[in-house]
Amino acid sequence: MSLSPDLLSGPWFWLAQAGYLFFLLFAIYRAPWRTLFNNRQLQHLFLGATVALMLLWQLRAGISPGLAIHFVGITVLTLMFGWDLAILAASMALLGLTIVGQENWQSFGVNGFCTIVIPALVSIGILRLVEAKLAKNFFVYLFLCAFIGAGIASITGGLTMAFMLWINDVYPLEKIHNEYIQYLPLIMFPEGLLNGIIMTAMMVFHPDWIRTFDAKAYIDEQ
Repeated sequence: MSLSPDLLSGPWFWLAQAGYLFFLLFAIYRAPWRTLFNNRQLQHLFLGATVALMLLWQLRAGISPGLAIHFVGITVLTLMFGWDLAILAASMALLGLTIVGQENWQSFGVNGFCTIVIPALVSIGILRLVEAKLAKNFFVYLFLCAFIGAGIASITGGLTMAFMLWINDVYPLEKIHNEYIQYLPLIMFPEGLLNGIIMTAMMVFHPDWIRTFDAKAYIDEQ
């Protein structure tokens, strides 16, 4: 969401950047660094997911700066690595896009908050709610956490950005609705489908790649 510097002066944008910095530092503190450094397979997965996300984020559509629609993909990273490594991997992807000029440095924190932090927190929140309220079941995990969770996470991040653009008078509400909000529901299904397909493949062939998925509990004990 390439916003020019003059569009980033409102207090809500500064609050979003502070929120992103807080969760980024917390993720750095919470990340399982010893496991990451000692596990070559995890390193390859982490870096591969970062590059894949960077490529995915280059596929976007939009007219005005800050109102671009694109796949998010954070739910897969959150379920695979946990919210901490998901935030770090996605931040590296965002950094790569910023370095090559796809995004600008002034909007880095805002993009990080809306595209990374909010979807990651929503995804992990849905996972925790499902684990607390429902029985451990392969299809419950897949449908609620991966498919529906991804759709909710993507639209929540998009609405957060739309709110900040509106509350800071960057764009009138009518313009935000016509160019952005009305299209958000259209991305929910493909976002959920993309995340669901990827998670299904990993759950079947490589369940050990998923940090939040216990194959013994979800499959063997059914």
